[in-house]
Amino acid sequence: MSLSELIAGVEDHEQTLTVFNAGQADTDELRERFADRNVRVVSETTASGRPGEFLTLSDGDGVYTATDLDSFYETLAGRDRHLSDGARRTVLDHLDETLFTSWSIGRMVSASREIEDRAWRVGRGSLYAGFQTLSTLRGELDLYERLGDSPVAVHAYAVPDVDPPQQSAFQLHLDRADEIANSWFVVFDDETSGGDGTTQKCALLAEEREPRRFYGFWTYDASTVDYIVDHLEGRYGMLEQ
Repeated sequence: MSLSELIAGVEDHEQTLTVFNAGQADTDELRERFADRNVRVVSETTASGRPGEFLTLSDGDGVYTATDLDSFYETLAGRDRHLSDGARRTVLDHLDETLFTSWSIGRMVSASREIEDRAWRVGRGSLYAGFQTLSTLRGELDLYERLGDSPVAVHAYAVPDVDPPQQSAFQLHLDRADEIANSWFVVFDDETSGGDGTTQKCALLAEEREPRRFYGFWTYDASTVDYIVDHLEGRYGMLEQ
């Protein structure tokens, strides 16, 4: 399965966020909040008005997680500051793998920086970054040289539209494949099993469907991160010097 097919699989999985016993203002705020995501936000009222304000997340197979509204807002506030480091509520865990639509360069850069920063702070594992073209990578060379000089193994992927750097502290993979030309990804694998809940694996994966507008998802799911890593290493494992 290609990177594009992986994104399409997430896109086909629409979710419904149902807000119970809350005012219209809360529903409208959440609709605005998730306007660029593949999530339908609806409001409902229980017959008794209990157990207060809460929300559920569901798909075609039914409801699979719920939380009270105050806790959800608290977690959203934390997510505004950082991509979460593990203290996430269940609802946001699932929403992480919901498609985002028409993100600008600025939003993509911001999300990428969070993952790059996580790799730097963890100080181990591997970082995989797709730049589409070498000319784009050229503008990030200073940052990726610093990352490459750290204990993190860094891999950069790009279509060779300009001459590559003479040498670098990271591994450069050059390929003219369409998915390299069209995909923006930053994937961090801390190379732990995550069996004790301490894994720091995360990924941002998107494709350019309109000029400089990106569609994709981010994830903290270890199995999804492992799949992306296996695909990149299996398809583009040869090192270009």
